[in-house]
Amino acid sequence: MKIHFTKSRILAVAAVAFVAGVFFASSMDWTRILGAQAGGASRKPAVTATTSLGDQQNSFVEIAERVTPAVVSIDAQRDARKTDRQVRPRNPQVPPGLEQFFQFDDPQGRDQEATGSGFIVSKDGYVLTNNHVVDGADRVKVILTDRREYRAKIIGRDPQTDVAVLKIEGTDLPTVVLGDDSKVRVGEWAVAIGNPLGLDFTVTAGIISAKGRSNELRGLNSNQYAIQDFLQTDAAINPGNSGGPLVNIRGEVIGINSAIASQTGTYAGYGFAIPITLVKTVMDDLIAHGRVRRAIMGAAIFDVNAEDAAVAKLTQIAGVKVQDFTPQEGSPAQKAGLLPGDIIVKIDGKPTDRVSTLQRMIRTHQPGDVVELEAVRYGDHKTFKVKLAEAPSDQETTVASAARGRREDPNAPVSTNLKRLGISLEALTAEVVKANRLPDGAEGVHVVDVERGGPAEGRLIPNDVISEVIFPAPKTPVKTVADLQRVLAGVKDGEYVGLVVHNYTSRGAQSRVVNLRVGG
Repeated sequence: MKIHFTKSRILAVAAVAFVAGVFFASSMDWTRILGAQAGGASRKPAVTATTSLGDQQNSFVEIAERVTPAVVSIDAQRDARKTDRQVRPRNPQVPPGLEQFFQFDDPQGRDQEATGSGFIVSKDGYVLTNNHVVDGADRVKVILTDRREYRAKIIGRDPQTDVAVLKIEGTDLPTVVLGDDSKVRVGEWAVAIGNPLGLDFTVTAGIISAKGRSNELRGLNSNQYAIQDFLQTDAAINPGNSGGPLVNIRGEVIGINSAIASQTGTYAGYGFAIPITLVKTVMDDLIAHGRVRRAIMGAAIFDVNAEDAAVAKLTQIAGVKVQDFTPQEGSPAQKAGLLPGDIIVKIDGKPTDRVSTLQRMIRTHQPGDVVELEAVRYGDHKTFKVKLAEAPSDQETTVASAARGRREDPNAPVSTNLKRLGISLEALTAEVVKANRLPDGAEGVHVVDVERGGPAEGRLIPNDVISEVIFPAPKTPVKTVADLQRVLAGVKDGEYVGLVVHNYTSRGAQSRVVNLRVGG
């Protein structure tokens, strides 16, 4: 069968191919000092349903011409330290494979330089970029597209969100317009402008691939109070793009490009940007207070999975599970009566389907505000009033080593296989504690192995420590394998158990609640 194309159809296909090849990535945000600018006339979309493909091409040209003058290249320099003898550990905020672009320390004692991108948000010279671009810098230089160069002062940095605010001395500087990422929809166009791989002021494009990326990217920031709420885009982000703007089809900045998911350290189709609404809040605090006053409820939280939803009798797999408290004693959430295993489903009457949603709502509050949380505790709905506290600016996590007594079963076998959970366990003898580098105060039973395809696969890992059964009630401390076996004896296949689990690493102790379906 022959297929005939009209001339107009061929031109349309060619135009679509051209537009599809226009994109590459970068993203960023702004705050209060943009008030006068944001109050101007609203911008019409550059592309509408009736816009021709030729007009779409011109729209991308217009975006590039409008935004690029306000995008800057950033050179961050650090003086040689005579005391430096080896390269410092990798900054967890720097995407894997990009460390060489953001590494300051040099065993040879030479001056070091990091490069990145940024953008101007006020006519008198406030600039936004990533914290990891300027972290540790002694001098920062900002270069505009017209080759003007300025020495920049670091107004403030926030490692928890990876946002930094700079100031250059100038007047009537070109600026960007800030948008609203909450109105962004998956599938919309996204344009990135930055300085990747030494290619200054490069414009690329793609689409918004996802919103609210959180738990999938926890490795980017080890700070326990870090906010993870990323826009995902397939616009190309490479070394040097960090700190640059991600722009919507109206030419408004909707995020700051911050990281990539890649096995090689270069573009692989998955880029992540910090939402502009979060950046605005951070910027306001850094300018007004020199630091970020962030409200927290003091709970380690995680997205709900299918087992969590089933054991809580939820009709949808949605909500935020409380894993632990930070600090472990006296956190606002703990004082309000929340317990590990509770699933938060609403805050101030609004649904919380995932961690990023709850974080987004909490960050609209100030320390001292009271929020009302609705939570489900294994089928029972409860309401809590939580008075939010202020997150510490620098929090070190240490492994708890309180020398609490531990009861051991002298007759316990070396390892016991619990087929109904798909795990092998052993008692926490002194030898096991020492061999697995566990803290002296650890209590519970030690996970030796997790059966492939079993109920615990993907939920537990070797070297986890199970310390308590919190469901079914009543709570049962687990200090021997026999303690857990006694609980399981009263649970039928297909029913659920809720376990308190601890994992001990060099970064400290992490606790979580794991709900497992007995028997698979």
